Amino acid sequence: MSELILDGHKLAWHKERVQAWLKGERIAPITIDCALTRRCTYRCVYCYGQLQANDEKKMTEDVIFRFLDDAAEIGVKAISFVSDGESTCSPHIYDAIVRGKENGLDMALGTNGYLLKDERLEEILASLTYIRFNISAATPPRYAQIMGCEEKCFYKVYNIIKRCVEIKKERNLDVTIGLQMVLLPEFADQVLPLAALGKELGVDYCIIKHCSDDERGSLGVEYSKYYDLIDILKEAEAYTDNNYLVRAKWSKILSGGKRRYIQCFGPAFIMQFSGSGLVAPCGMLFNRRYKKYHIGNIAETSFKKIWQSERYWEVLGLLSSDKFDVRTMCGSLCLQHKVNEFLWDLKKRQATLTETKGELPMHINFI
Repeated sequence: MSELILDGHKLAWHKERVQAWLKGERIAPITIDCALTRRCTYRCVYCYGQLQANDEKKMTEDVIFRFLDDAAEIGVKAISFVSDGESTCSPHIYDAIVRGKENGLDMALGTNGYLLKDERLEEILASLTYIRFNISAATPPRYAQIMGCEEKCFYKVYNIIKRCVEIKKERNLDVTIGLQMVLLPEFADQVLPLAALGKELGVDYCIIKHCSDDERGSLGVEYSKYYDLIDILKEAEAYTDNNYLVRAKWSKILSGGKRRYIQCFGPAFIMQFSGSGLVAPCGMLFNRRYKKYHIGNIAETSFKKIWQSERYWEVLGLLSSDKFDVRTMCGSLCLQHKVNEFLWDLKKRQATLTETKGELPMHINFI
């Protein structure tokens, strides 16, 4: 797992598209994060989805398939079903994963795992680059408390993850299976148990990440308290061995929620869609109060047409202009954060886009 980048980005391995962007060309995103619904079976205490309310359209199979076909046609390389909803609530999730793979797209799924059907696991695991289970506690009582569900859910998800690992080994699949903990300082008691649980289950990795908040501080994340967790996070990382990687997202956990760039360039390369079908630059701007940044809806208009529209490029241009300041006008430590740092240095600090050397990282199209 040494080539698995969990705290960084992979944009340097997409030099051709970066160069096209630097020349002012209209490029397709490399990665799109999206959900197939805004519904969820859980009510996690840290959920950013509660801050992303917008007008929902019906994501039918035809809408989803058209989007996946459009994405492949215009040059998108990877789709991750990770956004403001639990995509396994959609009856179309399994066929969507297969359709995307058949189109030549790298496919990924982030899920709490509760609704995954045992009889469809083999089919989707063969089509996924990675599956990531969102699990922020390792004991049933704390799992129920933190993730907003019943304790019995922990046991069901445990068995689902275990079965995924078994299928991967039985069929010698390339899929990467991981756990993700969204860490708030008050969850410190679960860090080491979760690192141990991942090793027990036989998954490939466990990532411990920060919790994002909006510009109003609606979730009340106290970033200064993350510094008190350094020792316990290092102890968790010591569970790493040749077959299992535990990693904390240090660059964000220890950032204090601060950014060193001003404008936002990242959505040109990695864009997010809401489970409502809304096309917006990023999840931080899904809420209807940010309507001035909303571009369209794939339930109403094909993504290809949306991408070709002047509205698409007008919104991206606004985010990268002097009229937008990420430090005050959107939430903290977003999905595009590491990409934005890289692009800011290229655009504003005259950094050099150098040739990458060595082995290619895993999941290269999930930038």
